[in-house]
Amino acid sequence: MASMNEHKAIELFQAQAQLYRVMYSFLNPMSIKWAIDLGIADIIHNHGKSITVSELLLALKVPQTKATRVQRLMRLLAHNGFFAIIKIDDNNEAYALTPVSQLLLSGSEYCLSSMVELLYNPTLVGSYHHLGKWTFGEEHTIVETALGSAGYWDFIHQNPTHLKTFNEAMESDSHVVRLALRDCKSVFEGLDSIVDVGGGTGNTAKIICEAFPKLKYIVLDLPQVVSGLTGSNNLSFVGGNMFKSIPQADAILLKWVLHNWSDDDCIKILKNCKDAISGKGKRGKVIIIDIVINEKQDEHEMTEVKLLLDIVMMTSLNGKERDEHDWKRLFMEAGFKHHKIFPTFGFRSLIELYP
Repeated sequence: MASMNEHKAIELFQAQAQLYRVMYSFLNPMSIKWAIDLGIADIIHNHGKSITVSELLLALKVPQTKATRVQRLMRLLAHNGFFAIIKIDDNNEAYALTPVSQLLLSGSEYCLSSMVELLYNPTLVGSYHHLGKWTFGEEHTIVETALGSAGYWDFIHQNPTHLKTFNEAMESDSHVVRLALRDCKSVFEGLDSIVDVGGGTGNTAKIICEAFPKLKYIVLDLPQVVSGLTGSNNLSFVGGNMFKSIPQADAILLKWVLHNWSDDDCIKILKNCKDAISGKGKRGKVIIIDIVINEKQDEHEMTEVKLLLDIVMMTSLNGKERDEHDWKRLFMEAGFKHHKIFPTFGFRSLIELYP
């Protein structure tokens, strides 16, 4: 029988392993970015079948001295589920794509490489070293603390390269709408008009317009965002400010917008949404695509994604991820009476909101 000291030692070693796992977990996303920089997913896809390490090295054309480095990178990524290991024989194995690494295929409809590039901008990642200082300071975000700028939005609009990456990341994320439309078409059916608030360059708009060609669709975003963008017969772009006013429509769409903002700002936005649909009676509604934290029902990994995003929103944008109680309070304070939540978008949900 193990002694008390042995039990304490086992607990200590387990605790140390857990601490080190979290400490070094920053290398997981950096390894994904490494794989994107090397184009590994594209190489395997273009190979047409699983690829051996020697075949991968030949395609990469890396120096022989770095051969084992690539093999060790693939071992980590396979362990994390980004690639599958296919046994060829007793001495050889190959790597194949998994659903996760398929999201890194350049040019594919659901490629999310730009999202990785957006999140791991060295300047912004470096700002997280200032969390302690930010906690005791007056600044709303760590961007203000670390860079001395007015905030994240000022940073991206003052840096054309980062703004381009941001727009590309948001466009790539919008492609999930195409998949979800199969299960939530009824949300848009019967509508004659919709305003997509903060709709950016209109990728979500184009997907929904494709499915509902008779729907009059307006994308509302800041003038500098929509400047030069051209619409179509049923799609138009309008420069404006959601904090001031929103064009009238049957429905207002807020896709991944409200989590960027504080409760007070969200209430202002929602009140403007309510004004925009007030002339539609029972027909008017607000459609929200955003995170709903549900720790009691979600799997551990799903909750972790939501809680990590909450830290990002809190520190970078002075925003937050919300549970249903938080959402309900916002809706009530903005003057809405009814809402329905549908967990349709993976870690995000679709919320229908009625006055």
